[in-house]
Amino acid sequence: MSDPDAHLLIVDDDERIRGLLQKFLIRNGFLVSAARDAAHARRILSGLDFDLVVLDVMMPGEDGISLTKGIRETSQTPILLLTARAETDDRIAGLEAGADDYLSKPFEPKELLLRINAILRRMPEVKPEETAPKLLTLGDIRYDIERGEMWRGDDLVRLTATETQLMRIFSAKPGEALSRSNLVEELGRDKGQAQERAVDVQITRLRRKLEADPKQPRYLQTVRGAGYMLAPD
Repeated sequence: MSDPDAHLLIVDDDERIRGLLQKFLIRNGFLVSAARDAAHARRILSGLDFDLVVLDVMMPGEDGISLTKGIRETSQTPILLLTARAETDDRIAGLEAGADDYLSKPFEPKELLLRINAILRRMPEVKPEETAPKLLTLGDIRYDIERGEMWRGDDLVRLTATETQLMRIFSAKPGEALSRSNLVEELGRDKGQAQERAVDVQITRLRRKLEADPKQPRYLQTVRGAGYMLAPD
């Protein structure tokens, strides 16, 4: 059985593999976020705590071993490395960098699931009152990912059903631009320009609840030519 509360971060530059892993792990009961490279992963990790990171070693720019070392400077979050290399030296380099386990590509998804669950079982149990909440911080706003609740100080910010859905979609991919067509699909709406314009309206309304100045958004940004992006502190 998978830990239903575990939040995983998948880091892989291959969009197809990243998407397949995310869907597979979600089907197996995990909350899953994804990053396309080390820089993207660093932005996400700066705003969210994870129970485990599944990290590809061979990526353009900063590789997975370097990112592992960087994570270990500030965090003991478990790390499972994925790589096409099977040589002993590379496996040792990953483990010396601080990884908890190492899985060579190609692999069976079920083996990945077994490795993840084995790592999570080895982690010491934390008393409920000591467990860090899975929160996004956006200025004076706190968004509880698990509960789908938004707070400003001690005041609960009322969200509509669509606004709640949008926050769920954005909080799964912080720091990543999502197109209007993608948001329409994630919301389960029919495709078309009318629905995309409706998303624009919902974004405007959500900004009024998130931003100090909705006309110059800091946290729910417009990315020219790409869509909208949630940028937590």
